[in-house]
Amino acid sequence: MEKIAMLGGGSWATALTKILSENGARVDWWLRSKDDVQHLLRTGHNPRYLSSVLFDRNLVFPTTDLADAVAEADWLVLAVPAAFVQPVLDKLGRDALRHKKGVISAIKGMIPGKNILVTDYVQERFRLPAAQLGVIAGPCHAEEVALEKQSYLTIGSPDVSGLGSAFCQLLRNRYVSAHPAADLDGIEYCAVMKNIIALTGGIAHGLGYGDNFLAVLVSNAVQEIRRFLQAISPQPRDLSASAYLGDLLVTAYSQFSRNRTFGNMVGRGYSVKSAQLEMNMVAEGYYAVKSIHELNKQLKVNMPITTAAYNILYERIAPAVELEILKEKLR
Repeated sequence: MEKIAMLGGGSWATALTKILSENGARVDWWLRSKDDVQHLLRTGHNPRYLSSVLFDRNLVFPTTDLADAVAEADWLVLAVPAAFVQPVLDKLGRDALRHKKGVISAIKGMIPGKNILVTDYVQERFRLPAAQLGVIAGPCHAEEVALEKQSYLTIGSPDVSGLGSAFCQLLRNRYVSAHPAADLDGIEYCAVMKNIIALTGGIAHGLGYGDNFLAVLVSNAVQEIRRFLQAISPQPRDLSASAYLGDLLVTAYSQFSRNRTFGNMVGRGYSVKSAQLEMNMVAEGYYAVKSIHELNKQLKVNMPITTAAYNILYERIAPAVELEILKEKLR
């Protein structure tokens, strides 16, 4: 039996715990909330997210003890918001992850302030080889996993035949298809940037722009992502693959997209703070905008969509004004 340490109590952590445990893995599930842990122990349901999912309490072991959750695990899966990764992982000793089969990031965000990928931070903090790291990507909403709708995942890792293939095997079932890919950095950066695009699309929708504009926005976004990836991690890659384009499309268009929802609220006149409070969920795109904008100060890539999102969220330029400027730059 494979042993998984799952860090995070949100919808994606809940969905992944469902997949892994139903495939026969033991999941030691770390959550911050004692009340949520007690509810899970008592009922088998996460009270906050995907509460319809019933967990097998012979395979899923919720806990608030981080060290205990991680100690005996073969794999560590990170599914906490990117803003909280560093304070959580800094509680572990530097050698705590050295003998794991792999550390897999299910986080589609960057470390705020450091402006680095989650896997880069893990590698630096715990002195791990790149081949011990992976990232989960793909057009796969947690809500559809709960409903067992057909979904596709990609595991990005430099060790495609080892770590990548092994973790894919843990995920595959009748409604989840999983495949490995070698482009760890490209997949992870794209997962960060698609949230920025979805957020901007949400702002446009909140302002009354329609499907025609969103289609042009997404088309231009593919070009913007390609330019950025070529500058920061140059290598041949097919951005039409589902790990890139598929993830972008589902996040930009889906009713389940929290980044689109967050942007829509901002477009309708909500302040950032009020939108965050009303959603009660983390929209990773808000933090990602600042990280990518800061990185691009050195790269100087033409990124009009990211710039527009940054100006609205951090420079407090009126969304209607900034979208008027942006629409003239799209083709």
